[in-house]
Amino acid sequence: MPWRQPVRITAGTTSSRVLAAGRAETVPQHSAGLLVFDDTNEELRVFLAHMGGPLWARKDIGGWSIPKGLYDPAEERPEDAARREFAEEIGVPAPTGKLFDLGEVRQRSGKLVRAYGVRGDPALGFVASNTFTMEWPPRSGRIEVFPEMNRAGWFTVIDARSKLVSGQVRFLDTLSTRLSSPES
Repeated sequence: MPWRQPVRITAGTTSSRVLAAGRAETVPQHSAGLLVFDDTNEELRVFLAHMGGPLWARKDIGGWSIPKGLYDPAEERPEDAARREFAEEIGVPAPTGKLFDLGEVRQRSGKLVRAYGVRGDPALGFVASNTFTMEWPPRSGRIEVFPEMNRAGWFTVIDARSKLVSGQVRFLDTLSTRLSSPES
């Protein structure tokens, strides 16, 4: 169905576009990220980032994510967006190894998230994240600046299951399956 002009929204999880008949259609936002792993020791570990800002400050269980971010599928490959977002949210370049697709999930918010697995250096650590602004406290009129991610670290897959937001747990299963197959 033809459409006239997209409406860009930088916050939230969906954007709208106006169809030729004047009706609006909701279009899910796309996000891509890296699930960095280390399997050099006996136990598989993954690198996760804790979401920043006041809404996540006291949340550990379910407050972690793969480093990821929004991209426009018409303008950028998801692999490139995943590497870019990793660098922005962790403060160091993304691992340069070969990426393999872990699939796509739809989070509760409606956002489509595509993840790529990549082997990383076990010495990888968090440096600094890009920031966002929001009114805090609510209805105060004060605009505060917060990091998108406030820390990151390595976790066993068992620990990562409880740390990750529920919509991303499937990536752990896909990674484990992929690494246990003879082709890996």
